[in-house]
Amino acid sequence: MRFGVSTDEGDGDGWPAIRAKLLAAQILVLATPIWLGQPSAVCKMVLERLDAELSETDTEGRLLTYSKVAVVGNEDGAHHTIGQVQQALNEVGFTCPAAGATYWVGEALHKVDYIDARPKPDTTGRTTKALALNSAHLARLLAEQPYPPPNVKGAGVGPSREPA
Repeated sequence: MRFGVSTDEGDGDGWPAIRAKLLAAQILVLATPIWLGQPSAVCKMVLERLDAELSETDTEGRLLTYSKVAVVGNEDGAHHTIGQVQQALNEVGFTCPAAGATYWVGEALHKVDYIDARPKPDTTGRTTKALALNSAHLARLLAEQPYPPPNVKGAGVGPSREPA
């Protein structure tokens, strides 16, 4: 994947194949480790590439990511990173469900990954289950009844668009 803010940065860019899968899915799960309180460079690169979606619309003027659900997961520095990533995903048209994030902090400066933790933290499991249930529910609702196109009287407009 190359750096940039278009849907295709040219020869050798892996983003177009990733983007095709993303647009075909109803739910995007974006998981990231945290480095120095920030999402990883790969996560930021994905958000950078999603910037191109601000100019990609369907035949009725909706962003192609409208009616798709996005959820965020990470391991530590949770609330700061969740806020950054959810806002960026919302900006490009994704909808985040209630309880739309999960995380596991673990002990500070330890090297135990969640997958290896024993016993598993109950709170993380409950939060992740709620995230999955709410995401699937919201994705079904949006698949059945997508957001209205922006040219419908009373409909909102995208974040970077001027009202008609």
